[in-house]
Amino acid sequence: MANSRNKQRWHMLRDAGQVTLSRRLPVRFDFAAKTTIKKGATLRKGRIASNVRQDMWRALQHLRGFAPVVQVQVVGEDLEITAGGAVDGQFPQQQTESLVADVLDCADRRARWVRNAEKAGI
Repeated sequence: MANSRNKQRWHMLRDAGQVTLSRRLPVRFDFAAKTTIKKGATLRKGRIASNVRQDMWRALQHLRGFAPVVQVQVVGEDLEITAGGAVDGQFPQQQTESLVADVLDCADRRARWVRNAEKAGI
């Protein structure tokens, strides 16, 4: 039973103005894509990281050995999101980065992330 619980563990590292959500420690980015949510500094970073991680996982669940990482940090009034992760073994890096960039650039997903991360809502 302990094995089953360990498989469900996610690490959320919080630092001043930054949250990193990862499957494994230490955090490793073998690939990544970035985006910025303008005027997003007041949004809940942990909620954004979780939503981005879920959407990225849906796009990359076929990638063997994939361990997602999402880093969200405040930059001035904006929120910078870096999404990617570690992969055990060889993988198509450019194609993988392109898929993650598509996830990050999707207007519908971004609107959902913002809605879910607004401080007034739960």
